[in-house]
Amino acid sequence: MVAAIPVSAAPSAEDLKRGEDLLITYCGSCHATGRTGNSRRPDAPVFRTLGKRYPIESLEESLGEGIMAGHPDMPELSFNGDDVGAIVDYLKSIQVR
Repeated sequence: MVAAIPVSAAPSAEDLKRGEDLLITYCGSCHATGRTGNSRRPDAPVFRTLGKRYPIESLEESLGEGIMAGHPDMPELSFNGDDVGAIVDYLKSIQVR
């Protein structure tokens, strides 16, 4: 008998919506958080291209422990584990190829 290899479940629509809502609420005043559009602040990267810089999963620790930016206008943000998962799932879903 061959052991089954666990397969990651696809994120639920509810989790994707929660991730989107969190990013709109906490990041949308500066960053483009969706599949289209420009960031309101020219120096703020659009989130749909973050995957070109580094793996989206690498954001998990920063999102949970606190994102700190090199400029004074960006607040320090941290999220609980469930929210981090929803944000990462949402970010993965919007990445341009």
